[in-house]
Amino acid sequence: MAVTDLRDFLTRLEAQGELMRIKTEVDWDLELSHIAKVNEEKDGPALLFENVKGYKTPVFVSALSTSKRLAIAMHMQENTTLSQMAREWVDRTKELVPPVWVESGPVKQNIDKGDDIDLFKFPVPKFYELDGGRYIGTFVSVITKDPETGWVNLGTYRMQILDKNTCGIQLIKGKHGDLHRMKYAKLNKPMPIAAVIGYDPLMFLASSTLIGAGEDEYNYIGSLGGSPVEVVKGEYVDLPIPAGAEMVIEGELWPEELREEGPFGEYTGYYSGKGTVPRHYINVKAVTYRNDMVFHATTVGRPVTDTHMIQAMNRTSTLWADLEAMKIPGIKSVYIPPESSGRFMAVVSVKQMYPGHSNHVGNAVIATSTGSYGLKVVVVVDDDIPADDMGRVIWAMSTRMNPKRGVQIIDRARSTPLDPSLPISDRDITSRIIMDTCIPYEWEEKPIDIKLSDSMLETVLKKWKDYGFEE
Repeated sequence: MAVTDLRDFLTRLEAQGELMRIKTEVDWDLELSHIAKVNEEKDGPALLFENVKGYKTPVFVSALSTSKRLAIAMHMQENTTLSQMAREWVDRTKELVPPVWVESGPVKQNIDKGDDIDLFKFPVPKFYELDGGRYIGTFVSVITKDPETGWVNLGTYRMQILDKNTCGIQLIKGKHGDLHRMKYAKLNKPMPIAAVIGYDPLMFLASSTLIGAGEDEYNYIGSLGGSPVEVVKGEYVDLPIPAGAEMVIEGELWPEELREEGPFGEYTGYYSGKGTVPRHYINVKAVTYRNDMVFHATTVGRPVTDTHMIQAMNRTSTLWADLEAMKIPGIKSVYIPPESSGRFMAVVSVKQMYPGHSNHVGNAVIATSTGSYGLKVVVVVDDDIPADDMGRVIWAMSTRMNPKRGVQIIDRARSTPLDPSLPISDRDITSRIIMDTCIPYEWEEKPIDIKLSDSMLETVLKKWKDYGFEE
């Protein structure tokens, strides 16, 4: 197990029958994304479009839109569940592995500066009809640095091509990239910024995770992959760049300057607003890229795509780690479903140890770093139900929960500007619901579950093929 590059991941996918090469000419304008979206809704393979109209560079999509490919990215057995992967994330990241600097790497094979910069030379798709343009940053990791402390942050923010050497970028309030921007605003200086496209998917898993302020995501990538990430200095920016990346866009962002950007079909399955909105932008000063590069993108859009799988896994992981750090006892499993856009709902399974324990868990979830942003629905279930067994979770909600006893409504909580359940003009604050579906610990008489006989179940399983079933 080791941190690799995108090409290593493509090789592993192909070896396991999880990559389909499309050689028919496909238009970057809507056709590519629509093929990908239909394929994703059928739980199809990852796609490598090798013949994009007007370009020689291939486009890779749907990298992690199934749990099997997510497991491959995590170097785990292909039948590993998302909740099990999240548990492994928690265990691996208990010891962090910092990056190492190297002199150069494949990402430096081509360097465009000045008049040579042209973002339209890359096969950037237009994904949906109402999108405001072509989005070059979807499966992207954006690197910024705190000008006071030197803290390096990797975040994921959408990026639209505005012209040949300018990208719009959505820096949401409170995100770490925006915290850095605010410091540069006080200094009245431009913020150096780099956007990495095409790399080991572990990097996207880390950069899209709600990791605490002051923490370097490179350390998490190293611990997830089992070896340090090799980084090189940028051509224009003094930032650590993955040496094996397919391409990197380097530039500067003036903290108070805005240009019209959007709209874009977001991961919620809706547009984030009406028409264009003034947003920050990057003045591109250098683009570095590999020979025979692969352009990597995600369709985003309505669930489930690789965006939702990734958000579900990394937020499940950080929520589980948060609850452990709070020393909440009895936690058996945690799950944030990808169908909830990978962020709006959480399920926690707990072995109750005292009266009010399940209520304690529900309230702890929304107090965590992960649960404090955007999470709207929390469901707590007893330990006989795995958090990711949604059929049994719904059973518990239907048969064990008394709404008057088990439901709490929280009126004011931090929201996301992408939440379509709120008015476009008023998305800073949302409400939350905690649903405690557990049988109260203090009840002397509890409902009796119908259980299969262990001895008979063993007999039946031994004779399973004899009944005519496949093993």
